[in-house]
Amino acid sequence: MEILLTIAIVLLALMCFIGEWLPVDVTALALMVSLMTLGLVTPEEGISGFSNSATMTVMAMFILSAGIARTGVIQVLSNLLINWGGKHTTRQIFTMGIILAPITAFINNTAVVAVFLPVVEEWCKKQGMSVSKLLIPLSYITILGGTITLLGTSTNVLASGLSEQLGYGAFSIFEFTQLGLITAVAGLVYLIVVAPRLLPKRRKPNSDLVGQDYQLKDYVFEMVLEACPYLINKTLSDSQLQRQFDVDVLELIRNNYHFPQPLGDKILQEGDILLVRGSCEELFKVKRERCVNILPEVELSDRSLEATLTTDEEGIMEVLILSNSHLVGFTLKELHFRQRYNATVLAIRRGEELIRTRLSNVPLRFGDILLLQGPKQSLIGMQMHRGLLAIEQKEIAPIRPEKAIIAISIGLGVVLLAAFNVFPIVVSALIGVVLMVITGCLKPAELYQAVRWDIIFLLASLIPLGIAMKNSGTTHLLADNLVLLGTYIPAYWLLTFFFVITALTTEVLSNSAAVVLLLPIAAEVADMLQLNPFAFILAVTFAASNSFMTPLGYQTNTMVYGAGGYKFTDFLRVGAPLTLLMSLIVPPLIIRLYGL
Repeated sequence: MEILLTIAIVLLALMCFIGEWLPVDVTALALMVSLMTLGLVTPEEGISGFSNSATMTVMAMFILSAGIARTGVIQVLSNLLINWGGKHTTRQIFTMGIILAPITAFINNTAVVAVFLPVVEEWCKKQGMSVSKLLIPLSYITILGGTITLLGTSTNVLASGLSEQLGYGAFSIFEFTQLGLITAVAGLVYLIVVAPRLLPKRRKPNSDLVGQDYQLKDYVFEMVLEACPYLINKTLSDSQLQRQFDVDVLELIRNNYHFPQPLGDKILQEGDILLVRGSCEELFKVKRERCVNILPEVELSDRSLEATLTTDEEGIMEVLILSNSHLVGFTLKELHFRQRYNATVLAIRRGEELIRTRLSNVPLRFGDILLLQGPKQSLIGMQMHRGLLAIEQKEIAPIRPEKAIIAISIGLGVVLLAAFNVFPIVVSALIGVVLMVITGCLKPAELYQAVRWDIIFLLASLIPLGIAMKNSGTTHLLADNLVLLGTYIPAYWLLTFFFVITALTTEVLSNSAAVVLLLPIAAEVADMLQLNPFAFILAVTFAASNSFMTPLGYQTNTMVYGAGGYKFTDFLRVGAPLTLLMSLIVPPLIIRLYGL
């Protein structure tokens, strides 16, 4: 009965992960609660993930990465990228590889992509090339770099913790560095030689952002106010125009003077021209009910729509919603976005999907790109928002460059203390966290903001699943059946089987869930067949970290999905051959380096 209950809960959790009915961390938390409620784990075992060394280490690494990033160390390297990159895609990908892969071996790759995504965007504009030629390689390079050391990804740390829990010992920092370097180089060669032929040109270089990329020409109109008691001699706020209709007023023009935002307190007069965003249906509804005259279209005879929306005081900007943003899950209406940030959302890009109507009622997601229009000072202020990433950043200098040497020294000290076994990695990482705050590299409030709490809750909530599978005998049952497979095929193909099945699982689940589910099974199968369990543990770990075929399998893929204007199939076209390459080279490399 316990085995049946455990399998039923696992299958239900898989359906929730794949269907994305809830955020993955909430699904994992519900899974943990279910296991405790049904008695498959004790309450102490259920919450043990929050005190697990892997969870604490991942939390500490987020903070250490933020401390280094806030000193501007990573931004300095962006100059090398621009100076060495040249004008050819192959050289640019090679340059990104040699600069970013070593960084992401020690610094969280999400932070690296957040810093370099605007750099690559600006770089492509200057070179007159499509940004979609470089953003997928940017994500893949940081994923490959994360496999070089234990600190590269949270997946590695979790796998190390599970390995220790199962009695096979934790990983050292450089346990699989040789393997990681070889696979990173192989992946980089693929990205240099093959990927440029497969990468699309989704976003045209130097295009009219709102006219071509967001196709807003049919959604921006000018309307002239006529004698109407509902509008004339009332402020824009009192007129209820933006509340009763799905329109946003972008500009108020009176006698050729453009009033800057905010416009809510401006008194409307007959003859005023309002530049508004909305669908044709909604604009004609306004015309019928509010006595306005809609001009045929915004005059674009000698300038683009982007130029029309940009003045000396007003501008437009794209921002990416990060996974730790408090905006995730809320609608613009619930957030009072326009009033809070003094900016209007013109459109939302969600991967290949463009949302241009009913914007106020769309729940926001991690990875969404918001196209904003508003006062330039407000847009510059948005760059300081911790939950948003401005795709094109300007006028923001590195925060604490004077602390750069200190931050690097702390990070290096953490690595050395763990590498020479002076302290366990969790202890040395927490020492680094304390030093980051004491030395001023991070402010106390920033310490909590640096942590990806969704990842922490995901890891802590999934760890009890492994305990439940072991306690109930589910792991042993599944391993027994897979041992039968091992009696019919050579050990090499069994190792490859676990690599491939993990690689496919991590594309539809989170990589952490794939590790928790498959690593204990792989290790027990190896034990039963008298093979090297560590080889199978490494195969699962590397496969879970290499998520290339979907934009949702790994957070860096999600970050570049909308920014590059990609289609879902673009990741499959570029990522499937890379996954196949890894499936062909990783298992034999593991056997050669670690034995079978």
